[in-house]
Parts: sequence; structure tokens; C-alpha cells
Amino acid sequence: MKKSKELCSLWNNEQDLQTGNVKISELHEFKGHPFRVEHDMQLFELSKSIEEKGVLVPLIVRLNPDGEGYEIIAGHRRKAACEWVGIDTVPVIVMQMDDAEATIAMIDSNLQREHIRPSEKAFAYKMKLEAMKQQGKRNDLFYDGTLSPLGTKLDNPTLELNQLVCSYDNSGKWELGSRPLEKEQPRVRTDELLARQIGESRNQIARYIRLTNLIPKILDMVDEDKLAFRSAVELSYLSEEEQYELHAVMELEQVIPSLSQANRMKRMSQSGKLDMDMLYEILGEEKPNQREKLKIYADSLEGYFPSDFTPKQKVELIEKLVKEWSLNQAKTKTMEKKGR
Repeated sequence: MKKSKELCSLWNNEQDLQTGNVKISELHEFKGHPFRVEHDMQLFELSKSIEEKGVLVPLIVRLNPDGEGYEIIAGHRRKAACEWVGIDTVPVIVMQMDDAEATIAMIDSNLQREHIRPSEKAFAYKMKLEAMKQQGKRNDLFYDGTLSPLGTKLDNPTLELNQLVCSYDNSGKWELGSRPLEKEQPRVRTDELLARQIGESRNQIARYIRLTNLIPKILDMVDEDKLAFRSAVELSYLSEEEQYELHAVMELEQVIPSLSQANRMKRMSQSGKLDMDMLYEILGEEKPNQREKLKIYADSLEGYFPSDFTPKQKVELIEKLVKEWSLNQAKTKTMEKKGR
């Protein structure tokens, strides 16, 4: 591999970089990588582009901290696209990064995507915040998803520091002097710094991180737009056992808790009064302006849909078929009247 300093400023890394080609078999996914690589149309188009033009942007990697090969920092989708079309060697830039630097670089490179699931944001924000804390920027952050309402005063107004200055006169002799140091800008809480970087409020970041406490089945409901974001945040305070019981009731009764219902469940869980009977009682309540619903158990129709159909596609197909049936019924009645 050849040496390069071309991207040093981008990653704030003053050490030399190595560039070259490596086999895909030597590349390992970043540990805890929160972003899914879907074999969708976008990946197909990327794979076709790579097949025609090659990999135009090298993958960013570092030496695998857990063994041989390299750990991918940026380029998981490019690797998958190459595998799709049978390319076994890719260009890479090998960077020297510690765990915190690598995590931040990995998250930042993926947050540029156009479509990011709530679950991906949740784990990404959590990972980046923890990495920023490891870098020693601040340690008085929120844990458990709560925020401190008060800031912390960090500077001492009575303290004045001078900077040692070295120079030389016209004759070439060195001189030592001093000058007042410019006052540092007030230090910023790490969660506030993260909020500025990603364009979210501190409270919204805390809400996203709360989602990491949900069981996978309920978190999937958030990604699929079945469960509202704020309701999911409230449900994240339920214990794991309570969440599994809640999911079972939601599946059986085909109901989704409203925000007010989720908040009641949270408060009852915190007081130790939430059990299966109470879940049935809360979810069985009629919501304000609730429309009459026709319940269809998914299992009874599952065999009629393609295996890759989403719940939304299933509902749309049912609506389309019912409309077609209704039109046919109207035509039949019209023909019957004419025939009389």
C-alpha cells in the first residue's frame, strides 16, 4: 500500500494513511453497526454502477481490533454491492483510529442517508454520544434518557492565564515573553454539541435513545409506522416482560395504544400495578373519535399474499379488491334492471 495524507484533515488524523486494494473477505462489519444494508432497488442500482465503472470512492477502514483483516468505517453498502455483482477486491483507505474516533466517523458517514429508520437513529445517537463522552469532552451527561435542566458553570472569572511567547530580535537572538491567553469559549455539554451537529434538540435525542430500551418486536412497529414515535417513547419505560405481554395483547386484539394510553401504562408500570389484565382493560377502551373497525386476523389471510408484502401493501390490496368487487356488484345490478 502507498502512503497518502490526502484525507488527514477530513478525519482530523495527523498520521499517514495507507491506500490500496484488499479482498472483500478481509473486511469485517463495524461492531454494533446500527444501519441496515437492504438488498433493495437503491443497492441494485449501486451494484450496476460499480459493475460498469468500478468503486469510485474507496472504503474507509481501520485494522480490525478483534483480529485479522480490517473493520469497515464507511462503505458497508459499497461492500454489499460489490458482493452482489461478484467483485472480490475493493479500494480502501486504512486509517489509524481509536474506538471513539471510529464510531463517530462511522455514524457521521451514515447519517447522510436520505431515509433512516427511527431504530437506526436511536442506536446511532446512543453510540455517538457514548463515543463523544469517551473522548473526554464532558462527563456530566444524561443517562437513562433524562436531561439536566440546569447548565454547569465551568469557567473561573477570577483566573487569568498568560501564554509563553517565543520570538527573536533583529540580530537573531531569541526572546521570551508572555501575553494574556484569549478566553476560551464556554464549554458545551456533549449532548448539546451532538444536538447542534445533527440538527435535533437535546430532548429529541433523549427520546430517540429511549427507543433502544424497546424489545425488537415493538421497535419494528415503530420502523413500520404502526406505532407512533411518542407512544413508543412512553412504552420504553415498561419492563421487558411487560413489553412482551403488551405485544401479545396488541397482536391478539389488533389494537395500538394511543399516546395517553401509553402514558398510563408507563405510570402504572412505575407504580408496579401493570399486569396482563390491566393491559387488556386499557387497550380495550374506546379512543376519542374512534371509528368502528373490522378486525381481520392476519393468520387467516397470510397464505394469500406474497411473502415480501408489507402490512401496508396488504391493506392497500384488500382495499383495491373490495372496490373492484363493489363496482362489479353495481354493474350486475344495473344489467339486471335492464333485463327486466
